[in-house]
Amino acid sequence: MLEYVGLIPLFPFIGFVINGLLGKKIKNEKVVGGLGALMVFCSFLVSSGILLQLIGRPAEERIFEKVIFTWIQSGQFKADAGFLVDPLSALMIMVVTGVGFLIHVYSIGYMHGEEGFYRYFAYLNLFTCSMLLLVLGNNMLLMFVGWEGVGLCSYLLIGYYFHKKSAGDAGKKAFVMNRVGDFGFLLGIFTLFWYMGQTHNVWTVNFREIAANAHLLPVGGVVTLIALFFFIGATGKSAQIPLYTWLPDAMEGPTPVSALIHAATMVTAGVYMIGRLNFIYIRSHEAMLVVAIVGAATAIFAATIGTAQNDIKRVLAYSTVSQLGFMFLAMGVGAFTAGVFHLMTHAFFKACLFLGSGSVIHSMHHALHHAHSHDDPQDMRNMGGLRKAMPITYLTFLVSTIAIAGIPGFSGFFSKDEILWQAFSNPFHGGLNIILWGTGAVAACFTAFYMFRLVFMTFFGECRITAKAKDHLHESPLVITFPLMVLGLLAVVGGYIGLPKLIGDMFGGIPNYFEQWLEPIFAGSHEFTLQQLAHAEVHHSHALEWGLMGASVVIAIVGISVAYTLYIASPQIPKKFTDAFPALHRAVYNKWYIDEIYDFLFVNPCKALGNFCWKGFDVLVVDGAVNGVASIVRGFSSVIKNLQTGYVHNYALSIVLGVVTIIAVYVIR
Repeated sequence: MLEYVGLIPLFPFIGFVINGLLGKKIKNEKVVGGLGALMVFCSFLVSSGILLQLIGRPAEERIFEKVIFTWIQSGQFKADAGFLVDPLSALMIMVVTGVGFLIHVYSIGYMHGEEGFYRYFAYLNLFTCSMLLLVLGNNMLLMFVGWEGVGLCSYLLIGYYFHKKSAGDAGKKAFVMNRVGDFGFLLGIFTLFWYMGQTHNVWTVNFREIAANAHLLPVGGVVTLIALFFFIGATGKSAQIPLYTWLPDAMEGPTPVSALIHAATMVTAGVYMIGRLNFIYIRSHEAMLVVAIVGAATAIFAATIGTAQNDIKRVLAYSTVSQLGFMFLAMGVGAFTAGVFHLMTHAFFKACLFLGSGSVIHSMHHALHHAHSHDDPQDMRNMGGLRKAMPITYLTFLVSTIAIAGIPGFSGFFSKDEILWQAFSNPFHGGLNIILWGTGAVAACFTAFYMFRLVFMTFFGECRITAKAKDHLHESPLVITFPLMVLGLLAVVGGYIGLPKLIGDMFGGIPNYFEQWLEPIFAGSHEFTLQQLAHAEVHHSHALEWGLMGASVVIAIVGISVAYTLYIASPQIPKKFTDAFPALHRAVYNKWYIDEIYDFLFVNPCKALGNFCWKGFDVLVVDGAVNGVASIVRGFSSVIKNLQTGYVHNYALSIVLGVVTIIAVYVIR
């Protein structure tokens, strides 16, 4: 099955080509949507076969590289178009194709009747193909092709409703901000390639070859620069400070697109890239500290914004930014396995949450349309009491919310708790560990609060739309609820493959299968850490680990309790709070005015420079020079043209004057 790895990105590409070229002529939504979903399902089947084949191999043999053809060759340098299959990429293709397939199925029902239905599925297939190319590419250049592919598809899908100015602006914003990050990614590739070639004559961009020669890289120095360049790319693609502002605006696209971007594909690319290049980051504690600080800061900053948003999708958007911060926090403290683990569990419960929000919006839009109401179907202030009308959506949304809040027994608890524990106990950042842990813990408390605020405002209390609209509220069809049920189940059980050792020992020594699976990928970094840090083998007591685990649970319960108090028990309190602190509420509601600050510092100056280049240089200088030459020629020709009048007596006079002039010259001499 490993030999057929090339089929994994090929299937969705075939779907893109067929729907892109023939979809408009087919006109049958079931055929178009079914084809798009079928292609991703075929990729999922091949991915499953590859995963099973890897599982059947010894740990040290779980790696396979297939070269399709030589892509670039110049002197000693050669870059192949090939695929790398190992435990990390196998995990990623399962997440991308598995969750991606469910989103495709969901889209068949959600996008029914939309203009450009075929175009949507063509873009969605290309998006999936690009992400699969990104995670399977055996070298950095091929990864960059997929990296740019998901950037292009995000632009196309975020701006899917291109007739809306806000959607077009959001697509352009995502595209431009990702180009900033991509510039850093390219600098990382160039600097690493140049250093390895110039100093060690290793001219390669192949991941396995770079990893095999990682011992040639110094500790710190140029490696710090390389790692930070790559991290700039990660901040753009995975929406971290300062390049995060595009992701909330991506909500302008269809809701399934939000699920695909936020859960299974694009935004996880930066986390995957750092995991793939772990052997570089482990050699620069300075770069790792930057990653950890940015991750922790993003987690808490985005979480504060989520507490005041009223659009159901925007709450989830800032939740994604915050959860990605947790993943980068894990990467920055050397807990690469924990970061990838949270990437996987987050894909389950965040996809379920976004698709659940889409189910709510679908029902609200239908109800408001039939009641001829112009209320916003995405505003939670118009919702309430929907659990009775939408029981499946409610239950799946609830279990996913419990998972993201970090309640024991659900997937998010295992991955989030592991990140917080590693932030506290890692051997890299010394006294800063307590700050990193504290920041993550507070962010987790905010997460529990704003997510249950969303649940209480949407599904509990009295429905706040008109009585006529209430009569039209209904549960979504099976094509929408089926993916919700599957993802809801994964949100519950998905974390059990990564049980912490403490809990595993309680049940007869159940190992952490997830950690064992990724061990071959990160073994080199673990060994290097033990060599470089004498105190890396120091173990904290089990009592401390139990205590921090209990603290994280208490923190989550506090957040849930506050949300219950404010939005169920005493719903009048939030208004009193906002009336008492109007400036604070406005600041949080307006996202701390970061977009306005960026407009002032970067966007408006760039526009002013563009206007100056247009009106001040292009119009005055370039056009002025061209038009000036034309004016001179026109003025000169207007004088000269009088010599060609067409009258014989004028010509005769000219001849006489010429003769007189010539005679006069000779006489004077």
